[in-house]
Amino acid sequence: MRRILVVGAKGMLGRDLMEVLHSSIPGDEVVGWDIEEIDIQKEEDTVTKIEKLRPDIVIHIAAYTDVDGCELNKEKAFAVNAEGTRSVALAASKCHAKMVYLSTDYVFDGDKREPYLENDSPHPLNVYGQSKLKGEQCVQALVKDFLIIRTQWLYGLFGKNFVSSIIRQAREKSTLSIVDDQTGSPTYTVDLAKAVSVLIQFGARGIFHVANSGLCTWCSFGQTILELSGVNRVKVIPISSMELGRPATRPFYSVLGCQKLKEETGLTMRPWSEALKDYLRTLN
Repeated sequence: MRRILVVGAKGMLGRDLMEVLHSSIPGDEVVGWDIEEIDIQKEEDTVTKIEKLRPDIVIHIAAYTDVDGCELNKEKAFAVNAEGTRSVALAASKCHAKMVYLSTDYVFDGDKREPYLENDSPHPLNVYGQSKLKGEQCVQALVKDFLIIRTQWLYGLFGKNFVSSIIRQAREKSTLSIVDDQTGSPTYTVDLAKAVSVLIQFGARGIFHVANSGLCTWCSFGQTILELSGVNRVKVIPISSMELGRPATRPFYSVLGCQKLKEETGLTMRPWSEALKDYLRTLN
């Protein structure tokens, strides 16, 4: 029997991951911690608590994910996403545990204009991406058996996300302005959680990209959400990132190529539109 620790267990992905791990890896003990149990910004505390638990696998998904918030509070972004990750990695190393770290498409600058592969050189455009890349580097430097999973455009049942935001705004407004010059792959947290479980069961190591297949812009994603929700009275206006004027610069193209996932585990991520239909059915 292995003991698996999930750090960030109450977040949007964390809650799905806990459920998937309990059901897909029977016999293993799965422990979920969040901010109430562990503050990853306190290194000594973090190392002591994890060492005491002595997990075989540490899945680290706690992060400061507010992209614009990170831009406005660089110190906090690096304290949580870089130094916090370093503390968890240090603890995993001391326990001789495997470490799974969730990272992001925002480690790339979007200039490639075709799906990014695991060995492409990162070049983040914003503080969030920079802090998450630093987290990746800490994991690689400190942990022998590591698994870094980059994903993107997450939505799920247990947290604020683009899908629920569009549905809410559609109830309140007759017109929605949505960015149409950023392209990626919307990813359902349930599908991501299942992929994490599969990668662990296969003993995968190194860097993997995991996202639902297919691509779209935020605007076409928004239009699909409205169509599948049966909302036809709302007009969608495509706008540019510059018009939106957010503090953090986003890559214009950050699609992740997931061929390695398929080659090493046989798992093919389903199209984002299929996953979205599932999510909306569950939501209703």
